[in-house]
Amino acid sequence: MKSKANQSQGLLLFHLSRQQLFAMGTLKIRELVPYTHLNALPQQHPSVLGTATVRGQTISVIDMSAAVGYPPIAEEERKKCFIIITDCQRMLIGFLVRAIDKIIECNWRDIQSPPENLGRNAYLTGVTRYQDKLVQLLDVELLLSKIFPIKDDKRIAILTDIQREQLKPMNVLLVDDSKVARKQLGDALDAINIPYQVSANGRDALELMRSNAAEGRPVNILVSDIEMPGLDGYELAFEVKNDAPLAGAYIILHTSLSSEISVSQAKQVGADEALTKFDAQELIAAMLRGVDHQHQLRG
Repeated sequence: MKSKANQSQGLLLFHLSRQQLFAMGTLKIRELVPYTHLNALPQQHPSVLGTATVRGQTISVIDMSAAVGYPPIAEEERKKCFIIITDCQRMLIGFLVRAIDKIIECNWRDIQSPPENLGRNAYLTGVTRYQDKLVQLLDVELLLSKIFPIKDDKRIAILTDIQREQLKPMNVLLVDDSKVARKQLGDALDAINIPYQVSANGRDALELMRSNAAEGRPVNILVSDIEMPGLDGYELAFEVKNDAPLAGAYIILHTSLSSEISVSQAKQVGADEALTKFDAQELIAAMLRGVDHQHQLRG
């Protein structure tokens, strides 16, 4: 039996307004730095304040408050603010926030999907509570997709007719709590006419896989995010590999995390590979390796 992933992960709590607490998983975070001088950039997205030089690297800095629809951080406020340096989706990006609160340990099972009535707070992947305060987990992928859209050559994969016909019979399941990530995945497969199922969280995905297996058509290729409310990708991979009717699935953990730690842990819980979002060509190549895996199981 594979070793079980630890469900506890750090969350960085911070403020974009005086009252509301927001959070980001610490696996995405490289460091926190006080506000520093920014060099303005011409023709940038309005939420990009400029670039900062941090440890010799030039990093774009985003006003996170403005980016998600809250009042922008005024220039006179910035000296009291902090920049969260993230390593996410193959980019080093800084997010300017009004205040840093603390880092806490949080079990992903305690994180709930965001209520549908939150309306304008669309940049959320989950909510939890800390000391009776509501904590909103920001959808960093959605935010980055608005500011730095994925280039066309990364959105659509090219494959041969033979490869397409090899993939078509596969029962493919895509799992991600981020709406933008689900759309990216779906668009990539729609463009090459590959059918698939989709789920917004790990718990529902596991039930869907069990239902598929009971109907005699088990999932062959599972593509799952890692950071998800309720049941994260590590836990999902562990559950799948230790459930005999599901264990034949080829598991690709598909994550915005760029950390080598996340890849190492993916192997520990039984995932076949881990990819950093988003490159459709890399994803399809991994799925084709999943096809080979299925042929080996059947042969």
